Amino acid sequence: MPFQSEIPTRDLRSGSEQSAPQLKPKRSMSPTQKILFFAIGWLIVLMPFLFWWNTWFGRHLSDQQMTEYLHDTKKPRHIQQALVQLSERMRGPHNTGIDKIGLEEDPGPDASTRKWYPDLIRLANDPVEEVRNTDAWVMGQDTSGAGFHDALLKMLNDSSPMVRGNAALSLVRFGDASGRPQIVALLQPAQITTPQAGQIVDADRPGTAIHQGGLLAKLRGPSGQVFEIRSPIPGRIRSVAQPGANVTANTEIAVVDPGTEQVWEALRALYLIGQVDDLTAVRTYERDLPDTSDDIRKQAAETEKAIRARAGVN
Repeated sequence: MPFQSEIPTRDLRSGSEQSAPQLKPKRSMSPTQKILFFAIGWLIVLMPFLFWWNTWFGRHLSDQQMTEYLHDTKKPRHIQQALVQLSERMRGPHNTGIDKIGLEEDPGPDASTRKWYPDLIRLANDPVEEVRNTDAWVMGQDTSGAGFHDALLKMLNDSSPMVRGNAALSLVRFGDASGRPQIVALLQPAQITTPQAGQIVDADRPGTAIHQGGLLAKLRGPSGQVFEIRSPIPGRIRSVAQPGANVTANTEIAVVDPGTEQVWEALRALYLIGQVDDLTAVRTYERDLPDTSDDIRKQAAETEKAIRARAGVN
């Protein structure tokens, strides 16, 4: 094959010069495009941070923000955030973060928190369950709070088992065992029933951890409407009807075992106020079960020992 020069040649027929193909120069981004690109990248980083910042309960609130958040009915999480920070102030500057019912010296509440105590009593009737639940726990931080005792006694009849349980635990700090049945109930699994007949169209799996209000299953009624079945307590799913199952109204659809923290607090409270009738529920957690920690087993054994000693039973 003859050597082909890369030097441009002339077309003998047209006399025109044939040039080698030229690469087009790359177009650079305009200043506007660069600014837009930078802004989008910044938002991708900033948005998750802002979400975390606005939902993190540890963010310090000023006194003015505390008052505003406690009255922010449009954002229940703001109320909860203020309640959590209020509880920390109520426990005083010497709070170590270790919360034991009646088992350690109380350093006393911060007197500056008393201006918000009427809000705590008001929030005992808040329509949002999570707010009432947190509120019941916070009122147990100061047994000298005017009206707290009466408010907690009323909360023993709340529609939520978690609110009733937290109210009962707080009452133990007041030396009041009125909520003992509610505390024993905290050791029991939650049995969830169906609101009406229908077919299960979706469900979580047994053994899965679930938070309070977490979705357990979806039920399609005869009219085609789909109902969501949610867990009233945090814990672990023991059993749940699976997709395709047909169920009748008011029948058991799921069982949720209580979470570790809930069991721990109930056992510690019964250490102080438990009675012999409660031993059956307590002994459940003395067994060597897969989901029962050593700490829970030890606390259950100590609780049984304290109950027997108090009742004079060997």
